[in-house]
Amino acid sequence: MTAKKNGGKHIGTWVFIGILLVSCYLLFVVFGSNTGSFSEGEYLYIHTGSPYSAVLKTLQMGGYIRDIHSFDLLAKRSGYPSQVRSGKYRITPGMSNYSIIRLLHSGRQTPVKLVINKLRTRHDFITLVSKNLEADSLVLKQMFSDPVYLSQFGLDTNTAMCAVMPDTYDFYWNTTADKAFKKIQKNYARFWNAERVRQATAHGLTPPQAIIIASIIDEESNKNDEKPNIASVYLNRLRKGIRLQADPTIKFAVGDFTIRRITGQYLHIASPYNTYMNTGLPPGPICTPSRASIDAVLQSPTTSYLYFCAKEDFSGYHRFASSYDEQVKNAHLYQHALDARGIH
Repeated sequence: MTAKKNGGKHIGTWVFIGILLVSCYLLFVVFGSNTGSFSEGEYLYIHTGSPYSAVLKTLQMGGYIRDIHSFDLLAKRSGYPSQVRSGKYRITPGMSNYSIIRLLHSGRQTPVKLVINKLRTRHDFITLVSKNLEADSLVLKQMFSDPVYLSQFGLDTNTAMCAVMPDTYDFYWNTTADKAFKKIQKNYARFWNAERVRQATAHGLTPPQAIIIASIIDEESNKNDEKPNIASVYLNRLRKGIRLQADPTIKFAVGDFTIRRITGQYLHIASPYNTYMNTGLPPGPICTPSRASIDAVLQSPTTSYLYFCAKEDFSGYHRFASSYDEQVKNAHLYQHALDARGIH
């Protein structure tokens, strides 16, 4: 009788140990670390419309998950396969199946900081956005070519880039092309408050026209303290009907921003951006100018300047002139310095 009782106790003990081991295993499956090699980095990208099977494949192929079977089992038990949310998610070393599934379930994405500095063309902008967001580059291209779409913002196919102002923008990775542009445009609209609009109007300019002039200034100089004087040159020439003759517009027309010396072979290129051949402003900006350059236009002083030329000391500053004879003297100094350095 005692032997039977002892045998029963042993069986009970082994059953308890078995249950304990199974429980520990299940707890480990749920809460233990299950991250892998992270061969694709720590950020998991789930594209809009992706089925669960695609997510599972990405988790496995990208090295995010070590044991894909235990993850799959728990994910299905939690109902995740029918609730896949697109986005950019950060999977960190040591995360468990539970924490990963909870993160993906929640849709709690890692925001993307889109930093826009100087961009020269819409292609540059489209490339930057499509590299950092899910936004379709073809859709962005179509938007920039759609006058009806752009008209709601007071823009057209030439001035669309006026809305793209240098700044840091926070997005979710799965932001659409339309929502991305609208958020950037809202920043442009905020910038153009009543006071800035008033300043532009005082110069006879619309906001896009002010940005077009600022874009030329931004390519002419990085010296904020002389930008207002450069702005005065262009404003004076516009008022007098004198061609702007701005070298940066030639570089934009040619599509080569490395040109150091604008010579006769470039001055006759047929382009609406050739300000040596066309009177008035080019149809759109030649870069995304800084706020300092835009404000330089809006706050431009009253001067008699009609010309400016880079200083021969290559300091980045310019000499300003009110007469052509004075400009010729300044230009000779700079051209001589170019020749001395063998710059063609």
